[in-house]
Amino acid sequence: VINANPCINFLMEENTITMQTLVMAHAAFGHNHFFKNNYLFRQWTDAEAILDYLNFSKRYISRCEEEFGLDAVEHIIDAAHSLMNQGVFRYARPPRLSDEAMRQRLRKRLDYDQETFNDLWRTLPTGSGDSAEEDDEDDEDFDFQKDIKLPEENLLYFIEKKSPILRPWQREIVRIVRNIAQYFYPQKQTKVMNEGCATFVHHYIMTELHERGLINDGSYLEFIHSHSSVVLQPAFDDPRYSGLNPYALGFAMMSDIKRIATEPTPEDRVWFPEIAGCGDWRGVLKNAWANYRDESFILQFLSPHIMRELRLFAIHDESEEPHYEVRAIHDETGYRRVRENLASMYDLGQHEPNIQVVRADLKGSRTLYLRHTRHRGIPLDSKTEQQVVRHIERLWGYEVQIESVDAEEK
Repeated sequence: VINANPCINFLMEENTITMQTLVMAHAAFGHNHFFKNNYLFRQWTDAEAILDYLNFSKRYISRCEEEFGLDAVEHIIDAAHSLMNQGVFRYARPPRLSDEAMRQRLRKRLDYDQETFNDLWRTLPTGSGDSAEEDDEDDEDFDFQKDIKLPEENLLYFIEKKSPILRPWQREIVRIVRNIAQYFYPQKQTKVMNEGCATFVHHYIMTELHERGLINDGSYLEFIHSHSSVVLQPAFDDPRYSGLNPYALGFAMMSDIKRIATEPTPEDRVWFPEIAGCGDWRGVLKNAWANYRDESFILQFLSPHIMRELRLFAIHDESEEPHYEVRAIHDETGYRRVRENLASMYDLGQHEPNIQVVRADLKGSRTLYLRHTRHRGIPLDSKTEQQVVRHIERLWGYEVQIESVDAEEK
């Protein structure tokens, strides 16, 4: 399914009619509802323009490959892809252009490099005392201070705007990668909610179709077989275990919300007084789908009932100790600790390194200075750090220095 307007849903020709119905219920109804209503997707994605932009991006990169060679284009794409996690705006979105202004800007970019490129400029001598060059550097420094406020968390945006070596077509490729990274940014924060919503919706629709006699028992059993495989959660000591299944967790929590709203227990009334017994389970779910992400959704709605059903517990692992320590079990304190620990697992701020541009010497050595703020004192992995810094240097063109500080340091 593509988060476009209208929503585009792909179906495999060899699917049975039951599977076609299931896929439409899951993707065209479940995912599409979540895309359209969740606040993160409403803030960071534009369903109206994404197909046009992807089409433009494909044509632009194909054109660059023909004109500048596959290797030259691939090197830029590889370097930009290495920074996709650090290539998004997390707290503020630039002003959105109108559709017509966006189309005009894209047309200009497509033709700009072809119109302005002249290979003769490459043969002209350049002198260190060239006043025009000095003026350009002064203008560049002025623009830098005017347009970019440091520190800057979006590394791809900074490189796109201020790299001393990138040519226009290369900047456009960096911009394409950055825009696509921003488009997928909400997906990373809503895996449990997005898949849970789609799974809950497809289960409700298929069950309702069966109860109304619109699909027969054979079709419903085929659906249940597929559904059960999707929401399977292997135990922690099962060889198939690879973490919590977002389909299983999301579907269990959303089904539990329906139960709490319609058939609450005394425990539910203590933990969820606002929704227990309200009867409006659709309203509760729609509100959750619209206004939460994985971290906040789990903190708000994970119930002791689901923790017992999924047999959740918390352990603590110290490399120096020969044993694991069980930190939380199924009691009042343990429920809250399990919920907090599980929610933190879906907090991107605890998993993706906080790296920001803090300074750029545009008039001198052109060195780019980055700062990594350590979360809980955890350093960057030395191997991947060196690899990523090399990619940054490829895009920046000059030396890149990165320092690591604790969050408590000023």
